Amino acid sequence: MVYGIYIAAALAEIAGCFAFWAWLRLGKSGVWLAPGILSLMLFAYLLTLVPTTVAGRAYAAYGGIYIAMSLIWAWLAEGQRPDRFDLAGAAVCLIGAAIILLPSRV
Repeated sequence: MVYGIYIAAALAEIAGCFAFWAWLRLGKSGVWLAPGILSLMLFAYLLTLVPTTVAGRAYAAYGGIYIAMSLIWAWLAEGQRPDRFDLAGAAVCLIGAAIILLPSRV
């Protein structure tokens, strides 16, 4: 359940940030900003669903998931396949996120 929330939050954040990237860096229409803002609002809401009493811990564990999902986004949405260093870095980050998430602290 928690991993699902983190994955959904990562997709929402990446999509929202990509909307701004598309507008500022790729010259897309400012219309991209409206769904981008909504997506970032969804991201913030989803992180509040993580069952922890400490927001910082939720964000710390989220960081590892975000990194892995960003590489998947780069591959699927932007055509940039992760290389071995991307994969190694993501693995380290996911291990870190798992270490933070594994103990039952709720």
